Amino acid sequence: MAHITTGVEYGLHSLLYLVGSDDEEAPPLSTRDLAELQGVPAEYVAKLFTKLQKAGLVAATEGARGGFRLARGAGAISVLDVITAIDGDKSLFECRDIRGRCAVFGGKPKTWATRGVCSIHAIMLEAEARMRAVLAERTLADIAASVTAKTPPEFAEAVTKWLADRAPPRRRGRPASP
Repeated sequence: MAHITTGVEYGLHSLLYLVGSDDEEAPPLSTRDLAELQGVPAEYVAKLFTKLQKAGLVAATEGARGGFRLARGAGAISVLDVITAIDGDKSLFECRDIRGRCAVFGGKPKTWATRGVCSIHAIMLEAEARMRAVLAERTLADIAASVTAKTPPEFAEAVTKWLADRAPPRRRGRPASP
């Protein structure tokens, strides 16, 4: 993780709208609607969801009422899962072995200077391990609970209505209301 990209942020926001979508009654959401809801191009969100699907975090439903659902419960999807799916499994820091290039060595670094892990790299490895542990511990369900706790209920209702107004009418079952 050289850095966490904007794609991860949009991916997490999009996934939050899918929390609860593992319930068969919940309609799947399209990447077009998720993109419009967040004010970004649909192609961008579609690319993110291709990565999320490949990682097994979301499942696609085909057809006129198709879209995406979470592939597993929100409590089983860690923030690290999402970062890895979208950004890949990159290191936080890449050591360039600068310690061996000191001008004093005249192009021939001393063994003591390059033995073992670079002291700077060691700190970066520790920081990355701690960061990964936190990101692996935190889940989509944790974020959803935090958002729910600080968001007024009318916002959730407005989002639900906004999405429902965009959903194509059901072909089977009860007829759509006018």
